[in-house]
Amino acid sequence: MAGPRHDPSLYRDRDVVPIRRALVSVSDKTNLVALAEALAGAGVEIVSTGSTAATIRDAGFAVTDVADVTGFPESLDGRVKTLHPGVHAGLLADLRLEHHEDQLGDLGIAPFELVVVNLYPFVETVRSGAESDAVVEQIDIGGPAMVRASAKNFANVAIVVSPESYPGIIEAVSAGGTSLVQRRELAARAFAHTAAYDTAVAQWFAEETMSGGAALPDHLTIQAEKLSNLRYGENAHQRAAIYSRVGGHGIAQATQLQGKEMSYNNYVDADAALRAAYDMVLPAVAIIKHANPCGIAVSAPNALDPIASAHLRAHECDPVSAFGGVIAANRPVTLKMAENLRDIFTEVIVAPDFEPAALELFKDKKNLRLLKLPDDWRQERMDVRLVSGGLLLQDADRFPDDDFESVAANWRMVCGELPDDVTTQDLVFAWKSCRAVKSNAIVLARNSATVGIGMGQVNRLDSCRLAVERAGDRVVGSIAASDAFFPFSDGPEVLMNAGVKVIIQPGGSVRDEETIALARERGVTMFFTDERHFFH
Repeated sequence: MAGPRHDPSLYRDRDVVPIRRALVSVSDKTNLVALAEALAGAGVEIVSTGSTAATIRDAGFAVTDVADVTGFPESLDGRVKTLHPGVHAGLLADLRLEHHEDQLGDLGIAPFELVVVNLYPFVETVRSGAESDAVVEQIDIGGPAMVRASAKNFANVAIVVSPESYPGIIEAVSAGGTSLVQRRELAARAFAHTAAYDTAVAQWFAEETMSGGAALPDHLTIQAEKLSNLRYGENAHQRAAIYSRVGGHGIAQATQLQGKEMSYNNYVDADAALRAAYDMVLPAVAIIKHANPCGIAVSAPNALDPIASAHLRAHECDPVSAFGGVIAANRPVTLKMAENLRDIFTEVIVAPDFEPAALELFKDKKNLRLLKLPDDWRQERMDVRLVSGGLLLQDADRFPDDDFESVAANWRMVCGELPDDVTTQDLVFAWKSCRAVKSNAIVLARNSATVGIGMGQVNRLDSCRLAVERAGDRVVGSIAASDAFFPFSDGPEVLMNAGVKVIIQPGGSVRDEETIALARERGVTMFFTDERHFFH
């Protein structure tokens, strides 16, 4: 015979539940006073904690401190407040069961019909760059426990986790109570809320653990919310949408200031542009077409307007391909840069900010999309890529240090003369730039600006030829960077024949000595980095 808790005949119907007692504990005080006014006006007893109770009391409404309910003071700097049977029995009692109601009476505990809880601002604290201990203090324990308890008991309790739900609750109070349908919907939102919160905490711990050199996690949970549907995907027959990952701080969180709706391809190219521009320490601009750079540059020395200078120098690399491109700047876009773009068709510009005068000028280009990065934008620590049936996870390919001395510290000069500081800076620029180019990648650079790029070819020889062709006469005296080793000396020979004076590559081919011998014969300096930068 089934026990009483599983016997359907013992459950009493409860559709509309009048709200007589509410537990309110929120970190987000938005519209809290309006809610408290509605509850107090309906004669609802309000039980609350800490700053929430103070806010309600200061607004002139009666409130019972949770410590008066539990008979136990808040302790351990607020870590223990509501974790008590005096609270949780009132949340979990299923009053459709007569023996639950009787037991509450024996214990002297009153039930709650409404619980209003939103959790500590964990995600916001992580985004602020707070230290680890400060982040840990924003991991809510009592809040999720109350939310989950109330949501489980939706047959009797309405659980509210967002101020967006306050109007519905205020209306229900005046109408005589919450309906079962309303409580079930609120419970669904509540469980989604705690799931997203726990995912954010789990992601933070995983990232912190992995950044300390620990193994990649055995389980990976990714939580994302749809921001909007896109017109279509890579092609018109494909559906698409943009989602924001919980705890994310990238292109998905950028604010669109003007222009047409962003497309799937716009987002892909804008993210690729950030990858290229934000590797640079000096003011830098990257111009992207089909996820590949057609120009990267930093500002000229002593430029009056550094970011405008960087844009002009990047554009000069390949003006034809820059038509209809996507631009990323690692400094605010100035009026001068906007003026440079007046007659250049551009799809998207993404930057940390835009000068008001630049925004005013851009108003004439109504289709131009302008994206302002979130203040907490930073390059991801990990790369995630979907494959059929699963996903791939890897450490992001990032340069650990900003200064060129650190980047070049472990390079080996295998032939030629030691370059001067200016040439070394060009080497670092070229080496960083080739990280943003799809393999096989060859980058030609002069004065910290690209002059020719060969990308995405199925052999390195063709990439060398393409880079030289794009550079034209500018190849003479330039720096060449290769994202991986040269399997044969034919690629370097193409570069040397065109006038390249220094080559930087990872090395590691069984034919390295042939390439080194050719460079020595031609009087070309060559560096090995012992590290490649494939980008598929």
